Amino acid sequence: MDKVIERVDAELQEALGERIRRLRLSREMDQVTTAERAGISEKALRNLEGGRGSTVETLLRTLRALDGLDVLDLLVPEPSVNPLTLMRGARLPQRIRRKRGEERG
Repeated sequence: MDKVIERVDAELQEALGERIRRLRLSREMDQVTTAERAGISEKALRNLEGGRGSTVETLLRTLRALDGLDVLDLLVPEPSVNPLTLMRGARLPQRIRRKRGEERG
């Protein structure tokens, strides 16, 4: 992977972790209580907040413990469908196939 992309990804993980930490603090919860409510270890929470790699499960459990699952709609909004496309009877594709010779992206 490109070094620039790796650096940007690391910065994004740190920013996400910092936002999780601020959300926890705004809920006036300490790490021990948050980890217990989330059903994860304190170390997993510290890694998440520190941007040091984490699992999606840890993120979801932590957001649930902080009553913050509503932010997922902002992170990955439900794709909208053009009403004209629906009228024509077209459907959203279930998968996208690569064309021959096309590089993976």
